Amino acid sequence: MWRIWLLFDPRRALVGLFAFLAVLALLIHFLLLSTERFNWLEGNPVKAAQVSVTSVLS
Repeated sequence: MWRIWLLFDPRRALVGLFAFLAVLALLIHFLLLSTERFNWLEGNPVKAAQVSVTSVLS
């Protein structure tokens, strides 16, 4: 295992790994925000509309 670090510079490898993971995390979060089910910023607009309609009807 130690011979791998003779091929790669550890600092560059770790910076590259952290940069890749940060981009991956941002991509996943933005993909989730673009869906209706998992958008935690706006809440669930379908459920909120159903609650307001049932409260008006009762």
